[in-house]
Amino acid sequence: MKKVGIMGGTFNPIHVGHLMLAENAYACENLDEIWFIPSADPPHKKEENVLNYEFRSQMTELAIRNIPYFVKYDFEAQRKAYSYTAETLRLLQQLYPDNEFYFIMGADSLFQIETWYEPASVMARAVLLVAVRDHHSTQEMKKKISYLTEKYDARIHLMNMPEIDISSRMIRNRVKNRETIRFFVPEVVREYILNHHLYEGE
Repeated sequence: MKKVGIMGGTFNPIHVGHLMLAENAYACENLDEIWFIPSADPPHKKEENVLNYEFRSQMTELAIRNIPYFVKYDFEAQRKAYSYTAETLRLLQQLYPDNEFYFIMGADSLFQIETWYEPASVMARAVLLVAVRDHHSTQEMKKKISYLTEKYDARIHLMNMPEIDISSRMIRNRVKNRETIRFFVPEVVREYILNHHLYEGE
């Protein structure tokens, strides 16, 4: 059975924090591949000005192109509905029944997961691979995991992850303010953003 990590996100734009999280997951769980799946129409960002899918997809492909076990999967581009994680995992299981999926997330998402669309389905269809950072205590993490395991029969694995104070919003703001984004994103992504004048008018 192939062990596949799922890195879903808007990737607006993808940055080194995303890549470090994926690499950490790959190493910690001995995964076979990490699939990067850019969201086509993220429901939780309906009010934001999300960049065109093709730009975000191309930046993701450029960022991971030299890592053989990182794969960009344009799965969401084929769909006409919102990119709910529960639906994505359901369809992936149908397409790849022999794969075991690991959904990669931050600790904050674990604490919010019951507000997601069909959280029970998410936890039934994938192992949750959670990056633990300093601002969540071990005690509160253990309490949350125990609760979710008992209520949903969730499978939750923790991985230690250094604090990376980089966000896509920060990068967009830096571009808008004509500040450097070198080393915040892979160089090919930085060049793509500058050459296509992305985020300059936000």
